[in-house]
Amino acid sequence: MKKHGGSVLKITEDGVHFRSYRDGSKVLLTPETSVRAQKAIGADIIIPFDELPPYHISEKELEKSLDRTHAWEKRSLEEHLKDPKGQAMYGVIHGGVDDRLREKSAKFLSGLPFNGFAIGGSMGKSKDQMVSMLTSLLPKLPDEAPNHLLGIADLESLKSCVPLGIDTFDSSYPTKAARHGTLLTKEGGLKITRGRHSGEFEPIEEDCTCYTCKNYTRAYIHHLFKAKEITSMTLASIHNLHFMVDLMQNYRESIIKDLV
Repeated sequence: MKKHGGSVLKITEDGVHFRSYRDGSKVLLTPETSVRAQKAIGADIIIPFDELPPYHISEKELEKSLDRTHAWEKRSLEEHLKDPKGQAMYGVIHGGVDDRLREKSAKFLSGLPFNGFAIGGSMGKSKDQMVSMLTSLLPKLPDEAPNHLLGIADLESLKSCVPLGIDTFDSSYPTKAARHGTLLTKEGGLKITRGRHSGEFEPIEEDCTCYTCKNYTRAYIHHLFKAKEITSMTLASIHNLHFMVDLMQNYRESIIKDLV
């Protein structure tokens, strides 16, 4: 739950007061109602109610937010355990880039029966700062529990974080890149809107088996983007998602072979 936003009216220990974007009515979202909503839609992994403060926040305010989040997460877990339904719940580690607060969060949440752990909150101003924080944090989490990185899955971050012990990721990166005309390849991002691609009558990648690469050329996809056809984004998204699935499969195989 992001702290700042036009619809947020007030944050209390009980939960967050919103103003509905539909009719302007006031809505109170609590740890319990958040969990019940995720259960209702059949989520495989439920994320407990938490607060996401901005990067530029004082240490005192960050620790206050962390303590509130811990209270919310405990209430979320208690609500979940009333009827687990075969669903999992991951505790969300917070604390910004403060190693002391991250350790405090890891210690508190490791003492509760979560099925795994997600790393949330501010990851810092740069990828180097994020990697430094994760390098310090991950050894403090239980070895037997899976670790998930919330909201980050660009190629550079994957390459840095998989060896650290991050098991799963979630991100809009593949489809966001596709919408902006960036196609993912083994050589990095390919900006398909550049003029040089207008005469390339070949797939995005020769060995790619996705629907886009099997049926269309770089030149055609370039044309669709230039013509502002919605199909351009669809075909680019199909390729990028296929690329990510293959990439993660390769990471799993490398881990099995002890190459990562």
